[in-house]
Amino acid sequence: MIVDDQYNIGHICTRQQCDNGLGDKVAFRWLPAGGEPCDVTFAELDRQSNRFANVLGALGFRRGEILFTFLPKCPEQFYAFLGTLKRQVVCGTLFSNFGDEALLDRLGDSQARGVVTKKSFLKKLGRIRSQLPHLKYILVTDIDSHQSDGILSYPQLMQEAAPGFATPVTAADTPSVLHYTSGSTGKPKGVLHVHGSVLMQNATAREVLQLGADDVYWCTADQGWVTGTSYGIIGPWSLGVTQVHYGGMYDAAKWFDILRDERVTVWYSAPTALRMLMREEDTLYAEYDLNCLRHIFSVGEPLNPEVIQWARAVLGRDIYDTWFQTETGAIMITNRPGLAIRPGSMGKPVTGIEPAILADDGTPVADGEQGNLCLRPGWPSMFVTYLNNDTAYRQKFIKGHYFTGDTAVRDPDGYYWFKGRSDDVINTGGHLISPFEVESALLELEEVAESGVIGAPDDLLFEKVVAFVHLHAGQVPDKNLEIKIRLHISNRVSSIATPQELFFIDKVPKNKSGKIMRRVLKARYLGQDEGDISTLED
Repeated sequence: MIVDDQYNIGHICTRQQCDNGLGDKVAFRWLPAGGEPCDVTFAELDRQSNRFANVLGALGFRRGEILFTFLPKCPEQFYAFLGTLKRQVVCGTLFSNFGDEALLDRLGDSQARGVVTKKSFLKKLGRIRSQLPHLKYILVTDIDSHQSDGILSYPQLMQEAAPGFATPVTAADTPSVLHYTSGSTGKPKGVLHVHGSVLMQNATAREVLQLGADDVYWCTADQGWVTGTSYGIIGPWSLGVTQVHYGGMYDAAKWFDILRDERVTVWYSAPTALRMLMREEDTLYAEYDLNCLRHIFSVGEPLNPEVIQWARAVLGRDIYDTWFQTETGAIMITNRPGLAIRPGSMGKPVTGIEPAILADDGTPVADGEQGNLCLRPGWPSMFVTYLNNDTAYRQKFIKGHYFTGDTAVRDPDGYYWFKGRSDDVINTGGHLISPFEVESALLELEEVAESGVIGAPDDLLFEKVVAFVHLHAGQVPDKNLEIKIRLHISNRVSSIATPQELFFIDKVPKNKSGKIMRRVLKARYLGQDEGDISTLED
């Protein structure tokens, strides 16, 4: 796959496919939520990403600087992402539903020099721009002319840019993609990847997703998520595979229209979406001819055995659950065609990956015993640092293994079984939410004295966000305050982090050093034994 030591992801996904004779092949069919579909060939994907690389050059972006996309799914997302990488500028991606605080954390920590966004998101950026001294350019995809020296028209810039660009030879260790992930304490951490990650994304797209030249592939993930970049851009296009990209939201009938009408052969989605489909009437699916659909895969959180049984009964298909992280960059442990599914299991490692179940001190535990899920470092898509936080990065490695933060069990046959997080991070609908971020946002409200946030089991989302709030004296909890709290979290953090349940309590349990005892909150919520509470403050 690598030609003349050229590891550049943007080049491999576009120009190299044209050089392989695929210039006229459809790279993706764009299906807007409203309007007519359009096809974009690999040659056009190459030209548009070249134009964007030239736009960045004209604006003075240098190798290693950082640009973010803050967009819903749209063609400009792909042109900007690949063009940024061609220029050897680092590309970060942001969820379009991020609030002010989430944006400020990520843009500020990364010292991003530019953002590509839509006009409707300018208000959010405007509210925080004074706190972002490094942010020089905001490129807006849906304005026709420049608004100021710093707010520029993407269409005008692209029209003025040349369609040719010679991508510089890019070494495997050149920084490429930046995703932020939430921890249980502190600010989100910037997970930095390199161009050599394309080796692992390409290999797993072949070995696991089993993509081939004639496939039509649909990954429903947003590009704000690592799945949306690793398997909604890099993996399939590095193989010259045609993709479907849809700009709308979840709609069961529309999704199945797409599967049927676009003759999708391989479909990659999230367990939350699959559970939503499972709640629809089975008669909805009876009218659909899905003979083209060869494989279904899921990612984001553990896949319930019930979903697998439903898919077998209603769709006549297996669903293959896959496991990886923002930090791993590509699928590590997985179910896939050719490997017998054990419902509820993560499956087995892919070629070249060496997992281990270890105790906290790094010693192995026996098969059947729960421990930390760890990986031996060295795979091509492994992250290279947490941006501006190398101490946290080094702490992830103990006795020659990367500690993932997940706990699991390996059975005697080599299958792995997910058990939970070893920290407090909440996995809601496949998105990792930091309870600390939500707690901090709650404390910004003048009515709130203390807060504690946990994740609780949920049949649809895997985990839901549950917030416990202690109000200042004289404050009265009511529906208006609940609405105010939910809106504040949505605007400051993200709509995904908005609590599904909210409780007003007299006191947030803390230990004598002032640490919030989230496990006690969770035990109380679930009606379980609180365990050792000897360290609770009086």
